[in-house]
Amino acid sequence: MTAPAPLPEPAPDQAAPAAPAVPIMPPTMPIVLAPSPILKARARPVQASDAAGDLAQRMLATMYAAPGIGLAAPQVGVGLRLFVIDLKHDAETPEGRAPMVLINPEITRLSDQLVIMEEGCLSLPTHFAEVERPDMLRLRYTDLAGARHEIDADGLLARCILHEIDHLDGVLFIDHISALKRNMILRKMAKERRT
Repeated sequence: MTAPAPLPEPAPDQAAPAAPAVPIMPPTMPIVLAPSPILKARARPVQASDAAGDLAQRMLATMYAAPGIGLAAPQVGVGLRLFVIDLKHDAETPEGRAPMVLINPEITRLSDQLVIMEEGCLSLPTHFAEVERPDMLRLRYTDLAGARHEIDADGLLARCILHEIDHLDGVLFIDHISALKRNMILRKMAKERRT
């Protein structure tokens, strides 16, 4: 490969085009693994003094690096009612992503229709199980600017929201499966840590 030809000098009255800004990702955080006690504790509501913006940005960086589609604050060792989601986490560019930061979320309606789907969790890496959950929900939450929102969600978004709200309540997806399957997963995780 040969070196590219040098660019001509800009005319005195022309400014050189600005280089595109490279987004600086905040540092990632360690993800807490089960059976850590913080994953079984109920998180407290986010207050104005909690610096939720910085936490949310670091959580998003951690989620993208993992990679995952959702991450709750207890999963990074912070007992606050906040989680992040991005169903487009694998977009080719950061501009193609669609991150959501949901603070103090509250489910106001669940559908009667239940759907079974395989779930995994960043706090139980490489382990999956089929979990039955409502297919649709209505949710109220606050964003980083302090604005209140109410959304209807179904399919994968509803499942992800329910999974992350479980984390805020100290519940893991394995708590929705049989004790036999749950214990098998926890034993495998303990064995993996020893090796």
